[in-house]
Amino acid sequence: MHEQSEINKKAWEYRAYEFWNKRDGSPEEKARLILENPLASLKKHKNLFEHVRGKKVANLCGSNGRKAVPLALLGAEVTVFDISEENRKYALELAASANTTLEYIVTDIYDIDLKEYGGDFDLLYLEGGILHYFSDLEKFMSILYALLNDGGNLVLSDFHPLGRCISSHGEVNYFDTELKNGDVAYKGAFDIEEQKDFPDVSIRLYTLSDIINSVVASGFRLRKFDEHRGWNNENIPWEFTILADK
Repeated sequence: MHEQSEINKKAWEYRAYEFWNKRDGSPEEKARLILENPLASLKKHKNLFEHVRGKKVANLCGSNGRKAVPLALLGAEVTVFDISEENRKYALELAASANTTLEYIVTDIYDIDLKEYGGDFDLLYLEGGILHYFSDLEKFMSILYALLNDGGNLVLSDFHPLGRCISSHGEVNYFDTELKNGDVAYKGAFDIEEQKDFPDVSIRLYTLSDIINSVVASGFRLRKFDEHRGWNNENIPWEFTILADK
């Protein structure tokens, strides 16, 4: 496992299961909400998954299963690849509570067995803050490309680099390239005294051109690039979504 991945695995296996229960409720409670309308649980991407039944979907860095379970309920055969055993625990309990199934593989994304999974998927879905956990973006994109079958689709959504700069009030250098230590995403949900015990994550920030060029260079055909407002409809580009084909 890569050194950066080892650091991030340690961070994401520290009280993550506890956090998901704090934020999303128990797996049983979260499952009830998803079952009310699985498609709506995919939020801004729901129109991309209206015809997912029967497709093989890989949800990379799929976290606690909050997107994988709706996809499974919509009829997809879903495999999650994620680095955290704590995330896996919540996700599998969530799937069981929703009376569905998914395959959940705990692994460094760099270490996915491409002999077994290469060309295996019709669709890849990645969403949330993901890319900054990978210092070798070209290798990461090459793995995504290898996982898809010919004609397969990539849906990649992440934090917008420009939004990151705006929200940091100039403290982030847009063109930074070095690895940095940072807080794991859910650290702030715990008391100040408890936060002292949280391990750091290791991240590497990318420009928008870094991201788009890595998708193209890996062999994908870029179909669409969308920018999204802030979560509370703020007038800044908070996230983006890339659609691409193999």
